Amino acid sequence: MASEGGTLTSSEYISHHLTNLTFGKLSEGTTRYDGSVVGEGGTWTFAHGTEAADMGFWAINVDTMGWSIVLGVLFLWLFSKVAKTATSGVPGSTQNFVETIIEFVDENVKGIFHHKNPMIAPLSLTIFVWIFLMNTMDLIPVDWIPFIASEMGISYMKVVPTTDVNATAGMALSVFALIIYYSIKQKGLGGFLAELSFQPLGKWMLPFNLFLELVGLLAKPISLALRLFGNMYAGEMIFILIALLPFWAQWVLSVPWAIFHILVITLQAFIFMVLTIVYMAMAYDHH
Repeated sequence: MASEGGTLTSSEYISHHLTNLTFGKLSEGTTRYDGSVVGEGGTWTFAHGTEAADMGFWAINVDTMGWSIVLGVLFLWLFSKVAKTATSGVPGSTQNFVETIIEFVDENVKGIFHHKNPMIAPLSLTIFVWIFLMNTMDLIPVDWIPFIASEMGISYMKVVPTTDVNATAGMALSVFALIIYYSIKQKGLGGFLAELSFQPLGKWMLPFNLFLELVGLLAKPISLALRLFGNMYAGEMIFILIALLPFWAQWVLSVPWAIFHILVITLQAFIFMVLTIVYMAMAYDHH
């Protein structure tokens, strides 16, 4: 790819592919990359890099949000279409594929979650398929979509939502909110607080118990978010480094890595789903 001043250097190329297209408000007096200074009252605009960092909390990574929504809609459309056209006879290939995924998820839920909650199976299915689709974007050659975007005047475009820690943290915090909600719903506020305070060493070790349990509780969303982000970010980085090599070397290395990466993207979606089921089961269990 080329910059305004010519071909990108290796470090510029890597930085470019790891930078999100961000929309937010630049504060008054901010100096932009083109040398212009933001006027009175600030301005809402697209930005990247240090400009995006100056936008603060309310900035949105448009590419991450956009691709997440597109893939979520694709998931809903496909499964809804199969559900509406399902036949009791010999299923077609698409129906067979969808039914296999649903049965796979259902077996995992039944094997781990031994309580009654009709939401757990749909939640697990959504998590597995949605994350799998987002991860699969990593198999698209790293320059294809960014090149198309650049031809449309969009300078930055990250296409793998799970390489953005904001996306993985958002999903992890949503699961964490459900853990807290169902823990309190099943055990009551007093029971939930007692579980944090009196386990595992009894009431006389309350401060130590509270420290241990809070660390374990907060580690759940952190581990969910960072495990998925770290694995996918590393995989994307390897694809980018391979893209810097000569053309013949790209084919020699990218094909084996892509084949191996199919296992990684599937495994990461599976791990996120299974841990969600486990954490929800723990929210129901009384210690």
